[in-house]
Amino acid sequence: MPMTVVVTRDVEARYRGFLASAMLEVAPGVYVGSDVSQRVRDRIWTVLTKWFHFLGRGAITMVYRDTDASGNLSVHHLGDPPKEIWDADGVLLVRHKVPGESELL
Repeated sequence: MPMTVVVTRDVEARYRGFLASAMLEVAPGVYVGSDVSQRVRDRIWTVLTKWFHFLGRGAITMVYRDTDASGNLSVHHLGDPPKEIWDADGVLLVRHKVPGESELL
């Protein structure tokens, strides 16, 4: 099972308690789990997503190894600023969305 990392920024205190019950908080707002199964990871993301849509503040990012994803890395993100992960010949790049910007071709 691959390592899972969750990073939170400017979120409600309930996230801290929930994440700390399943993962180790190695720095303020940074949670890691070395043996998080896909089922547990999916459940954590489901809870975080539901809470985020209800509370709608801050940002949350989850990263874990995924051999089916570009660059063998899966990245999930909630909150501002939205980001897109681009695979540039095996190198993962982050593109920030700018409001009002037209899509790249």
